Amino acid sequence: MTNTMRAAVCVRPGGPEVLEIRELPIPEVRPGWSLVRVAGAGLNRSELRTRQGHSPDVTFPRVLGIECVGTIAASADPRLPEGTTVAAVMGEMGRAFDGGYAEYALLPDPLLMPVTTTLPWEVLAALPETYLTARGALDTLDVGPGTRLLIRGGTSSVGMAAASIAAGLGAETAATTRRPGKTAALTAAGVTHVLVDDGEPLAVDRIWPEGPDHVLDLVGADTVAGSLRLVRRGGTVCVAGSLSGWLVPDFEPIARIPSGTKLTAFHSKDARGRTEVLQRVVDDVESGTYRPNVDKVFGLDDIAAAHRYMEDNAAAGKVVVVP
Repeated sequence: MTNTMRAAVCVRPGGPEVLEIRELPIPEVRPGWSLVRVAGAGLNRSELRTRQGHSPDVTFPRVLGIECVGTIAASADPRLPEGTTVAAVMGEMGRAFDGGYAEYALLPDPLLMPVTTTLPWEVLAALPETYLTARGALDTLDVGPGTRLLIRGGTSSVGMAAASIAAGLGAETAATTRRPGKTAALTAAGVTHVLVDDGEPLAVDRIWPEGPDHVLDLVGADTVAGSLRLVRRGGTVCVAGSLSGWLVPDFEPIARIPSGTKLTAFHSKDARGRTEVLQRVVDDVESGTYRPNVDKVFGLDDIAAAHRYMEDNAAAGKVVVVP
């Protein structure tokens, strides 16, 4: 092993151009932390916001990346022998300490989830944050056979994963997209009804006159109030994304939440360390039950282009970077 590694460093808040490829020392293992040889990292919009300077308490320069997959290069933890395939998600990766946009990452042992798989690295890299978040959100909603689910922000990586999982659960699914050209991708992911969100009221009543049983809202701030109006009376809206931002201005719960309707949330931080859930997801992708929904793979040298692609909302599924 050489003493240095290549990493994409966010040198200051700004546009994609602030991501620079640099040679850094390979971190040294310390108690409670293991060194991971990174084989792939999924990109997430939270990293885009951190790059823009919107994440509190993040200091620069910083190696971004709230998730990665790879193999153990060195560890003092007996459950993590060298060569073990692992995934890691959240836990302040890429914020309080350097994350997955590098050839190596030093990560806290509790974050590391050993998995057994034959999937290619770029496919495995598309799963942890996306599928654990989607699975957790659908469990929060109690989506099951015969239920009606509306996914807002359907062509986001979590939306595509949720559509695939919901189809496997036997739910009837509708999903929104702002780009008609992405309809085929949603259909392939298992969506029954595709709704183009063109700024006009969504015609959900044409599909389900009483409304969906559940709404998984991945758009967030701009659509929460509308989702509460769309779901059937007594149904549940789960907010699990923030494509439009984090804050809902002037939100009045009594005025905005219909009587008997439930508003909840699922935070992806609750997905960290869920090894058994991730292994089931991996197994279901290997068997063909779930689609991995990889949209595009970039090399580490092209990290700025990958961020531009993500920022332009060009993807229908997961964007992955490989060192």
